[in-house]
Amino acid sequence: MIDVKLIREQPNLVKEGIRKKGTDPSIIDKFLELDLKKRRLLQEIENIRAKKNAAEKKMSLAGNKEAILEALKEAKAFLTEKGEELEAIEREWKDSLSLIPNLPLTSVPEGKDESENIVLREEGVKPVFNFIPKDYLTLAEELDIIDTKRAAKTSGSRFGFLKREAALLESALLCFLFEKLIKKGFTPIIPPVLIKHFPFWGMGYLDRGKEEVYSLEKDELYLIGTAEQIIGSMHLDETFEKEELPKRYLGFSSCFRREAGSYGKDTKGILRVHQFDKAEMFSFSRPEDSQKEHEFLLSLEEEIMKNLGIPYRVLLICSGDLGDPAAAKYDIEAWLPGQNNGKGEYRETHSTSNCTDFQARRLNIKFKNEKGGKEYVHTLNGTALAMGRAIIAIIENYQTKEGKIKIPKVLWRYTGGIKIIPSLKR
Repeated sequence: MIDVKLIREQPNLVKEGIRKKGTDPSIIDKFLELDLKKRRLLQEIENIRAKKNAAEKKMSLAGNKEAILEALKEAKAFLTEKGEELEAIEREWKDSLSLIPNLPLTSVPEGKDESENIVLREEGVKPVFNFIPKDYLTLAEELDIIDTKRAAKTSGSRFGFLKREAALLESALLCFLFEKLIKKGFTPIIPPVLIKHFPFWGMGYLDRGKEEVYSLEKDELYLIGTAEQIIGSMHLDETFEKEELPKRYLGFSSCFRREAGSYGKDTKGILRVHQFDKAEMFSFSRPEDSQKEHEFLLSLEEEIMKNLGIPYRVLLICSGDLGDPAAAKYDIEAWLPGQNNGKGEYRETHSTSNCTDFQARRLNIKFKNEKGGKEYVHTLNGTALAMGRAIIAIIENYQTKEGKIKIPKVLWRYTGGIKIIPSLKR
């Protein structure tokens, strides 16, 4: 959540910020009405409580104790009634505050949706083929390394089995990432994929977008949609020493998404699925360092793509395409030459977001500053690799005329010497 003091003191600034994100600014007026009502009621309760305490002290002195007892009885009834009223207002106040998204940074371009995102640069050399390149699913089915037909029998649509070299590729990619990013100061972590309501809410993914989430109602648990959702909340109610920051994690997990808003999009294959594996970078940073940390995460994403030899482009995401927690975001899109009937197109493989103190305020995560006081940390996340999409990019960019797939050289040491698909016994 954003700072309540900022909403009270600069409501027009907050309105303008959320307007840029496509949120109705009138929710600020509603919140301020609730905030004023809450504060007035609190003051009223405090005044009666003070009078009640004073009356109780008089009980031991001479006087009309019956009158005092009657006054105390009335005060107790009043406090009970107003206490219940306060609880109701506080719930409404919290719900109203939860719907206010993080404000975009001043560096974020204003725009309504993804069509207004800005391409910052294109990197890498697109492969040139002397044949019409195939899309990844055609190649994968011919080589029997991805099986969506059998997955449909066992699990339904938007699932797939990774087989043979495709499974080996995922293992190799993970080993490559862990070795690379541990050297960059990241702590490797494999988190639970089930998360409780409060930490999930604290990360900012339940107030909107709940339709994307798988839940286990009987157990009051949710399946994570990305490792960042549970890594970010693992330090709730904790305070870092200033020397600990930045605190960086590399999490690997299976991720689960309903894809409720993608009806009819990418229904075949493994580009947009309900379950996928992903390696995610997450960082807790000092506020003054978070923009630099954001650029650092982007640089690592680009380095990974260059290491794999995948052409890509970097996008600066406009205000209207930012999620609630994000104050700024970059995307990376890989070039997939087999898409669009062999004409090729860019598809998203990475994102990295600076969520400033939005999540830290909800989860009460702070650090000790130089003056000995406590401040909220800033939180940042960035895709290391979404495994399915990385495999797709490798298949399409490294295909041969003979219908084989070369494996990027950087992965050879992790594939047991296998350099081309097919290599394993069929």
